Amino acid sequence: MIGWRRHGGWWRSSASLVGVSWGNEGARMAWALKLPLADEVIESGLVQDFDASLSGIGQELGAGAYSMSDVLALPIFKQEESSLPPDNENKILPFQYVLCAATSPAVKLHDETLTYLNQGQSYEIRMLDNRKLGELPEINGKLVKSIFRVVFHDRRLQYTEHQQLEGWRWNRPGDRILDIDIPMSVGIIDPRANPTQLNTVEFLWDPAKRTSVFIQVHCISTEFTMRKHGGEKGVPFRVQIDTFKENENGEYTEHLHSASCQIKVFKPKGADRKQKTDREKMEKRTPHEKEKYQPSYETTILTECSPWPEITYVNNSPSPGFNSSHSSFSLGEGNGSPNHQPEPPPPVTDNLLPTTTPQEAQQWLHRNRFSTFTRLFTNFSGADLLKLTRDDVIQICGPADGIRLFNALKGRMVRPRLTIYVCQESLQLREQQQQQQQQQQKHEDGDSNGSFFVYHAIYLEELTAVELTEKIAQLFSISPRQISQIYKQGPTGIHVLISDEMIQNFQEEACFILDTMKAETNDSYHIILK
Repeated sequence: MIGWRRHGGWWRSSASLVGVSWGNEGARMAWALKLPLADEVIESGLVQDFDASLSGIGQELGAGAYSMSDVLALPIFKQEESSLPPDNENKILPFQYVLCAATSPAVKLHDETLTYLNQGQSYEIRMLDNRKLGELPEINGKLVKSIFRVVFHDRRLQYTEHQQLEGWRWNRPGDRILDIDIPMSVGIIDPRANPTQLNTVEFLWDPAKRTSVFIQVHCISTEFTMRKHGGEKGVPFRVQIDTFKENENGEYTEHLHSASCQIKVFKPKGADRKQKTDREKMEKRTPHEKEKYQPSYETTILTECSPWPEITYVNNSPSPGFNSSHSSFSLGEGNGSPNHQPEPPPPVTDNLLPTTTPQEAQQWLHRNRFSTFTRLFTNFSGADLLKLTRDDVIQICGPADGIRLFNALKGRMVRPRLTIYVCQESLQLREQQQQQQQQQQKHEDGDSNGSFFVYHAIYLEELTAVELTEKIAQLFSISPRQISQIYKQGPTGIHVLISDEMIQNFQEEACFILDTMKAETNDSYHIILK
């Protein structure tokens, strides 16, 4: 007999044993199953029911009963789909920027590419015109402006970018984060680096001509990590390029295109070692694991992104800018000298006072590059810090930082290498000088009629013509671009072009009268030191 019983959700049959026969050659079993007619009918009905249940499952899961779009329409997939960027695969961008540096092979498939750079090494970025025929005809035969930036990739550091860059400026005085290697670059026009924006450079270029710019990144990724135990990974940066066209007023403010890529910067030759290490790690992986990673490409394509927001930081001291919105020279009487006297820069004092609270003392330590010792001086007020002797500070902070902190507490300033005094020549000054010459009154103080002239001090450290240009522009709150050349009036009234060597031979505390003369070609001015 055969019967059906339930076992684990499935039906299992049990048959009655009719006969067993054994042979002499070995163990042999013969099973004979004999099913009565009624049992066959029962079995047939059960099989049909079982097949029907399976067919029902097939109808629910069959290809004709559902589609992938129905599954993706579920709420969980809708939430993910809303966070994805719009489909721009068919969109042709007007420009394409290619960084000539290999991408890392240790990046997973759907992650953004990562490129390793060496500190201070020149890397080419090719500026390619990718427009269709007839696209953006308004820039045909015209220049566009591109602004290069090195910014933080991590959102946490983006929020504190200004503080991070100011700290880097204090630790690396005179250095820049981003520079253009002008001798190696091709097709760039009027490259500029704003002294107040260490991570930004800009230039003009013609999309119809071959253009390649070579950039140098001077900061390394580990300079912005929180040092706790050593060996921390460096933070990633982004190289971003924003391109603009001219508006009706001739200003490059109309946005055309932006693109960026992710980079990490290592000490010299460190990027090559890191690339080699990543390549060796990938070679050790199985073929199945390698499928999850991107291949290493010889160049890095910058991907489209949103334009970088223009953020204006409040700075107590005036600094030269490159924006046309800054105050500029205006034609006045006489030979085109500015019709306004320069405002003296506000005094910058950051001395610690006895009335300083512990919280303000902590901020003072951060501003003066003593962040390492803020925890040691957590509860110290200004009076507490000022009471420390030189030996106390050296014992707490060590010889190098101790001497530096002691000098900062006592407000000891480093004398500049050269100090000169300048006074802006005006129409009134020239008339008074002519009157003095006519009266032929000679006095030692040179102030026979009680006139009073204001001179301004300019402190030079690098003793270069570029530094002098920036200092004069800062004094008048104008852009250095508006100063074409600086001359010194020589014998018989000749104009001698100022050079670095000439500045190095200036006498200490020399006095000059600044006269201006409008340039012939553009809206800039020549400065004459008399």
